[in-house]
Amino acid sequence: MRSDLFTLIFHVMILIFGGIAAVFDIKTRRIPNKLVLVMLAAWILAVVPKLFLDIDAAVAHMVNSILGFLIGGGLFVLVYLLSRKGLGGGDVKFMAVSGLYIGFGGAISTIFIGSVLAAITGGALILFKKIKRKDPIPLVPFLFAGILVTVLLQG
Repeated sequence: MRSDLFTLIFHVMILIFGGIAAVFDIKTRRIPNKLVLVMLAAWILAVVPKLFLDIDAAVAHMVNSILGFLIGGGLFVLVYLLSRKGLGGGDVKFMAVSGLYIGFGGAISTIFIGSVLAAITGGALILFKKIKRKDPIPLVPFLFAGILVTVLLQG
């Protein structure tokens, strides 16, 4: 029961933070460092009580979260470097910290869903001549959609 409560808390938190980040990205094309730091601090504050209530479950959760952080942040750092900064640093930081909330499997599915949605949307915008091929589109709203789908599927 406690594990379900903590899962719910983490899911609600990432949905709130993800929604805020998506709005920032749409309006300003930036993800504020303060928002990412608040996300990190909130995750830490939410994990601490779990450590006192059920250390085994907390350690397992933290390992999964750290793997989510590494896969989310690691893949995005790689894309950031290989694309010659075609991906923003805020996207990298947001996905890394989001990985703490959604874990390893959640980070993978979020990246996949968000990337597919971004590619389809970008392709449609180019096709209908709303943007040019080199024009940037905000990525976090698509990652947020991926988080939303992932959280709903995780239950």
